[in-house]
Amino acid sequence: MGRRGGAGRPWGWMAGYPCVGNDRAMPIEPLPSGRSNRLESAEDPSSGASRRAPSWRNRDVWAISTSACFADIGYQSVLAGFPLYLVFTLHQPVWLFGIASAISYGGGAIFSWIGGRLGDRIGHRRLALAGNAVIPLLSFSAVSTSPAVAIGLLSGGWWARNLRSPSRRVMLTEAVPLEEDRSAAFGFLHGLDVGGGMLAALYVLAALGEHLAFRWIFLATVLPLAISTIALSHARTGGRPLRSSSSAQGTGNTGPGNTGLGSTGSGGTGLGSTALGSTGPGETGSGGTETGISSRLPGAPALLAATALYGFTSYSVGYPVLTLAEQSHHAPVGVIAFLVFQGVSALTGYTLGSRLGATLYERFRNLALLGYMAAAFGAALLAAGYAAGLGVGVSMLGVAVLGFALGVVETLEPSIMSVLQTGGTAGRGFGALSASRSFGVFAGNLAMGLLYGLGVAWAYGYAAAVALGAAAIVLGALPSIYRSRTAAGP
Repeated sequence: MGRRGGAGRPWGWMAGYPCVGNDRAMPIEPLPSGRSNRLESAEDPSSGASRRAPSWRNRDVWAISTSACFADIGYQSVLAGFPLYLVFTLHQPVWLFGIASAISYGGGAIFSWIGGRLGDRIGHRRLALAGNAVIPLLSFSAVSTSPAVAIGLLSGGWWARNLRSPSRRVMLTEAVPLEEDRSAAFGFLHGLDVGGGMLAALYVLAALGEHLAFRWIFLATVLPLAISTIALSHARTGGRPLRSSSSAQGTGNTGPGNTGLGSTGSGGTGLGSTALGSTGPGETGSGGTETGISSRLPGAPALLAATALYGFTSYSVGYPVLTLAEQSHHAPVGVIAFLVFQGVSALTGYTLGSRLGATLYERFRNLALLGYMAAAFGAALLAAGYAAGLGVGVSMLGVAVLGFALGVVETLEPSIMSVLQTGGTAGRGFGALSASRSFGVFAGNLAMGLLYGLGVAWAYGYAAAVALGAAAIVLGALPSIYRSRTAAGP
C-alpha cells in the first residue's frame, strides 16, 4: 500500500488508536542534564504533552498488547474451566490437577529457556508468531474424556505460550526505546493481557450458566487465539536477530539495544547514565554474561532467585477456583474468584504501571513489598477464610490481594529485566526470567497438589511462607543496590 499524506493517509488496521499509523521512528536527542525528552516535554506547559497520549503507546505497543488481550481471552477461558472439567466432569482427584499444572509449567520452563535463546538467533518476531499459532492446541483439551489426553493437549498449548513469551517481551522492549517508559508499557501490556483473562472468566461464567458442555466452551477459544496471532503479526519489532553485544562494541549503532540513551559503554547496550534519569546499578551499559544479564549488577541474581521462589508460590489460579467452589458448594463461585483475580490484576498493571518506581532501587523495593509480600498476605487470607471458617468473603478478599500482587510482579519483573539485559542477548535475559518462574511454578504446583490433600490451610500456608522468602531475598539485595547507585554518583 502506498503512503499518502493528509486526509488520504492509510489508516491501517488500528489507525483509530492514539499514535498509531506513524511508523517513522523519531530521533532521540540525549539531553545534557541527563533528563529525558519525555520528562522535558512534560515540564513544558506549552508543549501540549499532557493532552496527548504517552509517546510510548505507539503502533507496536498496541499490536503486542492487543494480541496479548485476545490470547488471554482464549487460553484463560480454558484455564478457568479446566480444573472444574478435570475434577467435577471427569471425576479426577485434586492432586491430579496439581500434576497437570506441574507438567504444564515444568515443561514451560524448558520452552521459555529455549525460546529466549532461539529468538536471539532466528528473530523474535518470527518465533513469537510461530509459538502463538500453536497455542490453540489447548482448545481441544475437552474433546477427549481421557485425563491423559486432556492434560497432554493443555500442556502442549501452554508450552507454545511459554516458547513465545520471552520474544514477545523483547518485542515490547524494542518498541519502547526510553527505559523510563517501560514500567508503564509493561503495565499497559499486563492490563490488556489480564483484562482479556477477565473477559474469559465472564465468558466461562455465562457458558456454565447456560449449561454448555466444556467441549464447546473450550473449542470456541480457537477464534480469539487466531485473532491474537493476526494482531501480533502487525507489530514490526523483533523482525531480525539481534547482534550480540560483543559485535556492537564501540560501534555506537542505534539498533535494538542501542537506543542512543546516553553512552553505549563497552557493552553497547545503550542504557547509559540517562537510562533511569539517574545513574544507578546496572545502568553503566557495560558488561554482560551468557545469560544476557549484566554481571556487574548485584540485583540480577536476587531477581532470578526471587522470581523462582515466587514461582514456588505462584500455584495455578485453578486452586483458588476449586477452593471457592468447594467452600460455597457452587462451581460458578469458583469462576467468579477467577474473574476477581484477573480483574484486580489487570487494573493494577494498567493504573499503577508508571507509578511503581522511577529508579531501579525503587522498583526492587516495590517488587518485594507490594509484589511478593502482598502475595504472602493473600495466601494467608485464603487459608484463614477456608480453614478457620471465616467465610467466602475473606477467601475472595485473599484472591483479590493475590491479583494485586500479580499485577505488581508482572509489571516490575520484566521492567527490571529490560535494564539488566544486554542488547544482543535480550531474549536470553527474558528467557531466564520466564524459565525461573516456570521452574518455581512447576515445583509449587506439585507441592500445592500434595498439601491440598492434607488440608487447605497447609497448602496456602506453604504458599505464604515461600512468598515471604522471595520478599526477603529482594529486600536483602537492596543495600548492595543502593551502595552501587551511590558509588555511581548522580
